[in-house]
Amino acid sequence: MNRLLIVLLLLPLSVSAAVPAADAGTSPLWGLVQVMLALGLVLAVIVGAAWLFRRVSMGGMLGRWQPAKVVSGVMVGQHERVVIVELEGQWLVLGVTAKQVNLLTSMARPEGAANTATVPAATPPFAEWLAAALAKHRRPSSNDTP
Repeated sequence: MNRLLIVLLLLPLSVSAAVPAADAGTSPLWGLVQVMLALGLVLAVIVGAAWLFRRVSMGGMLGRWQPAKVVSGVMVGQHERVVIVELEGQWLVLGVTAKQVNLLTSMARPEGAANTATVPAATPPFAEWLAAALAKHRRPSSNDTP
């Protein structure tokens, strides 16, 4: 990899040695430097625009003010779910399929379920298994002593 990089960097020098430059003020190396600087500038503008878009996008603004909260959801088929959404103190029970969303019923939010939407969901079993496997892999075993 390093050899390829060195060859690519030295290539303009070998070309400039073989072919005399028409104008003594410009060299192929300077042209390569200009192209690299322009490419760096374009990449910096792209990264800056992506960062700015993420900071100013509607998703970032709506993250602070959420008019609707998903309280619960359960799969009832391969592509069907029943979801409870809280909207302005009301619970909406929605049937969600791949092509449409139907309102099944609506009810006032129960008093005992005031903090249901803020309680984090239980850790899924796969996440627990993955964390245990990573911890086991990172921990040096007694057989690995040098």
